[in-house]
Amino acid sequence: MIGDASVVTKAAWPHLLGLDRQSLAGLLRTWGESPFRANQILQWLHTRQVTDFAAMSNISKTLRTRLAAETILDEPEIIADQLAADGTRKWLLGLPDGNAIETVFIPEEDRGTLCISSQVGCSLACSFCATGAQGLSRNLETHEIIAQVRVARRLLGLNAITNVVFMGMGEPLLNLRHVLPALDLLRDDYAYGLGARRITVSTAGVVPGMDRLGTESPVNLAISLHASRDDIRDILVPVNRHYPLAELLAACRRYPLPPRRRITFEYVMLDGLNDADTHARELLRLLRGIPAMVNLIPFNPFPGSNYKRSPQVRIDAFRDIILHGDVMTVTRRPRGDDIAAACGQLAGQVRDGRRSIPLAVHS
Repeated sequence: MIGDASVVTKAAWPHLLGLDRQSLAGLLRTWGESPFRANQILQWLHTRQVTDFAAMSNISKTLRTRLAAETILDEPEIIADQLAADGTRKWLLGLPDGNAIETVFIPEEDRGTLCISSQVGCSLACSFCATGAQGLSRNLETHEIIAQVRVARRLLGLNAITNVVFMGMGEPLLNLRHVLPALDLLRDDYAYGLGARRITVSTAGVVPGMDRLGTESPVNLAISLHASRDDIRDILVPVNRHYPLAELLAACRRYPLPPRRRITFEYVMLDGLNDADTHARELLRLLRGIPAMVNLIPFNPFPGSNYKRSPQVRIDAFRDIILHGDVMTVTRRPRGDDIAAACGQLAGQVRDGRRSIPLAVHS
């Protein structure tokens, strides 16, 4: 039927926001256009953030017409826009399939950090994380990852976002097929122009993905560590049963780091579970020989969680042991917890959160 054919045809159209420079140039080449036009189109899409092809004034009318007819330029719907008392801002972004993801902006005196999602939900089931409790619906596509940045940039102003972190919903290294092109766009001077040191990808410890990231797009790396022993980490971060601490730390040691760059190790502070002095000393031994920064995260509760945040005196004692071991350490101040935007609290709206992605698949 004609109607069915049109649906199939439109479904095959490329999403412009998800095309990095190489992919866009390839599309233009198949149309008989100069690949140079890719630079101009990227600027219109990401720097000037146009929503109407007619506004692309230095592009020929013929090309603008074809772009409008044979590509898709869309953004997620803003379902909710929340502002916390500390200035943290969270958006719930609706996707066409009925799912919704969360994106968070964290303003500070010297920077503005956008925390973006890479999946709808997450299959890794970290026990202290609201996203993990949702399960996984699907991977986000490149255009859905980049659209989070574009939406936030339009609402906040072009210069508000100085850093982007893949620390929202999902495990980025189980979606490298779409995350790597997104990283290319974030770093492209014709798109978002962020330097590699202003982009951080966080992982629960998917070792093959770490190796691939280091080879193809060596941005800052953050490890969701959270324990100094395998028996505790098996409970908190179940992927540890596939890639235990020895294997994870070996991957960290071979990750390519420019001079003066460090790997960040995230460590959620859970009362009576992973916050003893002995755990701090074990952590120091684990990190020996790795350019490291430890980020201590007071646990942020969410509905259904059974953990309790370590008392501040215990967090301070843990921090002091790490500092005395000559490892840079900071305690993260909870941001946006009054709107459930703090670390570990993002949940979104996940439909059919029962899927899993095999850990051997990273594309």
